[in-house]
Amino acid sequence: MSIIEPVIRPPSEAESFLLQITTGCSSNNCTFCGAYLDKPFKMKSFKEIEDDIDNGSNLYKAMRRVFLLDGDALVVNNNKLLPVLKKLNEKFSILSRIASYANGYNITIRTQKELGELFEQKLSLIYMGLESGSQDILNLSKKRSTVEEMVDAVNKASECGIKSSVIVLLGLGGKKFSKIHVQETIKALNKMQPRYLSFLSLMLIPGTDLFNQVQRSEFKELNSLEMLKQSYSIIKGLDLRKTIFRSNHASNYLSLAGRFPQDKEDLLSTLRLAINGEVELRPEFLRGL
Repeated sequence: MSIIEPVIRPPSEAESFLLQITTGCSSNNCTFCGAYLDKPFKMKSFKEIEDDIDNGSNLYKAMRRVFLLDGDALVVNNNKLLPVLKKLNEKFSILSRIASYANGYNITIRTQKELGELFEQKLSLIYMGLESGSQDILNLSKKRSTVEEMVDAVNKASECGIKSSVIVLLGLGGKKFSKIHVQETIKALNKMQPRYLSFLSLMLIPGTDLFNQVQRSEFKELNSLEMLKQSYSIIKGLDLRKTIFRSNHASNYLSLAGRFPQDKEDLLSTLRLAINGEVELRPEFLRGL
């Protein structure tokens, strides 16, 4: 397999066949992200991708799920992406789902017909980093997709049968913008109504702009208690009708899981216990990305 490291995939794709369509990220400018700092963006050739599919299907004949790498595989237009998806369906006989990371503009730039074509080839789940519902915070973070684009993208994809797993980054606004981070993130999520929702907690990565801002005392991080309170406040404000929630990433101080709306009060109760010091948190040295 010709995977170019390092690669990142969601925890829920641990059992999936990883197929690298692109390397790096077409944006690669977010102040908090160090995933692809030393990995230039490019699309792999169809021959490389085709060889990987052939090899993978021989090794993993019973594979049911495929995840497209790297951070921005859906930047590839349908003319080039559909042959890849068709090849996957041809080679993996019991394939049930193809998933990928997506930026908001990857989706909004496509027509409903184009999204429908992707869904017909079993691309049925996208992972999207909302990070924050505050456009001011996203501007400071140099994130390319706007809040409006990401809200529109989730809803547009949903209309075509493609589910979204939306990621929120606790602590991204720092102490200064903590309140607006909570308020605007609640608004965006309620508009999105994502099928899946996950919280990650901000961790500083050496070499990123945000790390350097902290070194210069221009950004003040939230501590563990403030992170818990932010999580509590966001969950309290959510009015989600059918969402599976996970906050079990290694960056988080507390693992949470449940469904909205039925488990909302249980999630809040667990967070209250943690805020009051009645639940053990993940120690700092065990947190990771």
